[in-house]
Parts: sequence; structure tokens; C-alpha cells
Amino acid sequence: MIEHGERHQSAGRTSVDPVRRSERVAANAAVGQGKTAGWLAKLDVKLRRRLSAIGLTDATGDRVRLADIASRTDLKAATLTALGHTRRCLLKFFGQSKLLRAITAGDAEEWRIWLATEGNERDTNRDELSDNTVRRRTGIARQFFNAALKKQFIDVNPFAGLTAQVRGNRARQKFVTREEIQKVIDAAPDIEWRTIIALSRYAGLRVPSELLALRWTDVDLPAGRMTIRASKTEHHESGGIRACPIFPELRPYLEAAWDAAEDGAEYVITRYRDTNANLRTQMMRIIARAGLTPWPKLFHNLRATRQTELLDRFPVKAVCEWLGNSQAVAIEHYAQVTAEHFRVAAVEATGHFEAKQNPKQQVPATACDDQKDRQRGESDSQRFPAVAGLCENVPVTVMGGTGLEPVTSTV
Repeated sequence: MIEHGERHQSAGRTSVDPVRRSERVAANAAVGQGKTAGWLAKLDVKLRRRLSAIGLTDATGDRVRLADIASRTDLKAATLTALGHTRRCLLKFFGQSKLLRAITAGDAEEWRIWLATEGNERDTNRDELSDNTVRRRTGIARQFFNAALKKQFIDVNPFAGLTAQVRGNRARQKFVTREEIQKVIDAAPDIEWRTIIALSRYAGLRVPSELLALRWTDVDLPAGRMTIRASKTEHHESGGIRACPIFPELRPYLEAAWDAAEDGAEYVITRYRDTNANLRTQMMRIIARAGLTPWPKLFHNLRATRQTELLDRFPVKAVCEWLGNSQAVAIEHYAQVTAEHFRVAAVEATGHFEAKQNPKQQVPATACDDQKDRQRGESDSQRFPAVAGLCENVPVTVMGGTGLEPVTSTV
């Protein structure tokens, strides 16, 4: 509410006393609290800059520092972590006192180059970040400045022109064959770990989010279907809920887990639900125990392998609905070209070539022999003795006087 004395009557209308408002602006300039900050944010840019020129708008965009960017609190923990990484990189490069309005498109480009070459703080063996990580953090920085743009703290987003689309990294893809995954399953320490591996490889579940959310009430063994709850896509129209078939390869492991489950068990996976249970580290140990070398992106590549297999057998729309991603994401980040694809294509191509090309290959060979024979000076009669012999066996007859027409009798 506006305090007493702030309004005055003029020509029958109630208006805001500009002097009182200026006092309020000055009082709140340092902290940006109350309705005054909101009023300032809605002002025309030119008017706000005029107020800034006389020192009344420290709390608006003209004086907002990079350190004033606060991460949202309504997001999931993993998302907040990603936002925190980007915010830390921005502050490290620009400094906490850098004004938002002072950051230009050129500055943003220099930050991106620095991020790609020196922005890694986690791995002491390498300074640079991967291309996809740089793209992802660039996109988050763009989100930060879009929020500032909506609040009119800035007039343009300096990160708007930078590429932020994440691409599929073919170098980190791995198709995990059935023979390989069976070795891993055999090396697993218990039924639950075998179920974890099978759900990731033969149902394409996201680990750990979808895996740990799977309840026994979501598993309908007689009907051969599961209800999967994806926190990653719960903001979509579907609410993140989808139906997935219980594939024949998966069924034995779910049945074994059901038989081993305690009475009244709610979740399919119960022993590894603690936040301290590092599934990735344990998975690496199991793979090593199986005599294999751990592949990049352990669980992601199991999911990608399953999507690749299913795309070979079912329509892409059905596969994407079962695994819970879009067709564009599936093709860019999950579908793989396997050695088996290449082998089958090569075999089919070779068979087609032999069937179509071999008969035609005899024609040039005959023509070549004919040319060689002529170069030797052989005559046509020497080269075709069989044809000459056939001609000698044809009987020679004399045409009668009646010609070719049949003879007819007259009465």
C-alpha cells in the first residue's frame, strides 16, 4: 500500500506525488524491495535511464550486477546443479561486480571461447570442456539473460546469437551387444543388479530416475506392459507417464525379481535407493568383473542400444512412445549405425551386383576375343566352321512351274 500523504488530488483525479515517489525510489535503490522495484522495472527504458542519471535507479537494470543473478528454487536438483555450474563460470570470467548491461555480444563470444578452452574445473588432466557441455552452458547463460530481458534489466540478450543446440557425439556411442550384456548380467552380485541391468538394456529405462520410480503396481506381467514415470518429461502434456511393453528378453529378470521381492514391497528396486548408492561406480566394477572394458556413458548407451534394436523392428513413432523421447532426439542422440547394419547392407549389395552385372560382363569379353581374332587375320569361315557345316546339309530343290502357290484342281 502507498503511505498516507503520497497521493494528492488534482482536477478530481488521484495521482502519485512524483516527489514522494522519488523519495521512495531513493530509499529502496540499494535493496530493490517493495512495489517500487516492480514499478521501476516496468518503466520505459529512456525514463529509467534518466532516473539512473541522477542516481535513483541502483536497483534496476542499469545497476544490476552479474552477482545478483539468483538460481531458481523450483527446479530439480540436477537442473539446479547445471545452473550453478554456468553461473559460477560467468562469475569467474566476468567478475561479480560486472553490470549486466555492460556485457556485450562480443563479451559473450569471448566467454564461450574461454569456456571451451579453460573452463573445466573438475578434471585436472584437461582444461577444456566438451563441445556439448559448452553448448549446454551457453544455452543456460542465454536463459539467465532472457530472464533479465523480461524484467527489463537489459535491452538485448548478448548470448542470443551463440549456438547452444546439443549434438549427438558419435565418438562416445557404444552399441552393447547381447553377448556383452549377458556377461555383465552374469557378473552381477544379486537379483536386483541383474534387474537393473536388464531394465536399462532391454527396456531402455533412464537410470536412475525412471528405474527407481518403477513400482510393482506399475508392472503388469500377465498383460506384458509396464507404466513408466519419467520425471524428466513430467512437464509435458503426458505428465511424463508412458506405457512400455515387457519384452521377452526382459520378462525372466522381472519374474525373478518378483519371486525374490519381500511381501508388501513397493518398488522393484529396493536395495539401491539410497542417495549414496553410486550406481555408475558399481556398474563399472561389474563390467570389469565380466572381463570387459567400461564404455562411455554407461547407462545412456544401454538405452541407446535398445532404441537402435527396436528401430530395426518397429515403427519409429511406436519406439519413441515406448522409450519416452521425440523422434528428433532419438535420431540425433540414440540411434546408432552398427556393424551388423553395414554387413547386411554389403551382403545385399553384393548379391544384387552379381545377379545384375555378371551376364553383362560376358559381352565385352566376346567383343575383345573377336577383335583379337581379326588381328590374327582369321577369316569368317575359319571362325565359324559349325555354321558352314549346317549350310551344306540344306537340300537343293528346283521351283516348279506353278510357283509358290498350292496346286488347285479344276472340274
